[in-house]
Amino acid sequence: MSASSVIPTVELDDVSVAFSSGFGAGKREVRAMSGVSFSVAPGETLGLVGESGSGKTTTGTVVLGLQHPDSGAVRFQGAPLARSLRSRAGRMQAVLQHPRWALDPRSTVLSSVLEPVLVHERRTPATEERALAMLESVGLPASFAARRPHQLSGGQLQRVSVARALVTHPAFIVFDEAVSALDVSVQAQILNLIQDLQAEHGFAALFISHDLAAVRYISHHVAVMRAGEIVEHAPTEVFYDLPSHPYSRQLFQELSS
Repeated sequence: MSASSVIPTVELDDVSVAFSSGFGAGKREVRAMSGVSFSVAPGETLGLVGESGSGKTTTGTVVLGLQHPDSGAVRFQGAPLARSLRSRAGRMQAVLQHPRWALDPRSTVLSSVLEPVLVHERRTPATEERALAMLESVGLPASFAARRPHQLSGGQLQRVSVARALVTHPAFIVFDEAVSALDVSVQAQILNLIQDLQAEHGFAALFISHDLAAVRYISHHVAVMRAGEIVEHAPTEVFYDLPSHPYSRQLFQELSS
């Protein structure tokens, strides 16, 4: 199969989203996304960069089906994205910036990793073995299964989040500032882990970040977002050699200073 005939895992076609801001006479419309189009192929990562408020996180929620666009189309594996969250449960996942917010402090690590599986399956020795195997695959031994979030470091918590995202073998994962709250050395470990797991499982990914170094390391393509619009989209090596849009060059200067 040629590269041009590969069906993208996710595809946005001219997607726009607007929110209302303010009250009364001061009420106005804010364009969070305007005519956004891109696709992500199986086994590839698109890095999405831009300053705070540029629309990156809204884009992630739209791709996951958590926010419905006002116009345009969202497709998942070649078909319109189903509105029912349950119908696509486990096929799309997310890893967020603060794992402590995403993990129930009362639940054990094993229960947290199992949670997405239990949407469609019962808890059995077989599903528990699957969760334990996934913990091993992210570098956490089985002895961590009985621990609770407060007993883990930030890097260990993010490994649990990655295990939970992968336990259902999703086709697509959004990483929204997934390493920005970690120490630099731990960031490198998590980025390497994501790369290794992507090579093994073949999932597509959207890597949202303001960290240009992390985006360069992890991404196959880069899209730059400004005020809800994609102003530049290029292969990573092309983008970092010579960004073509003035805003991209400005962003380089601001985020590198």
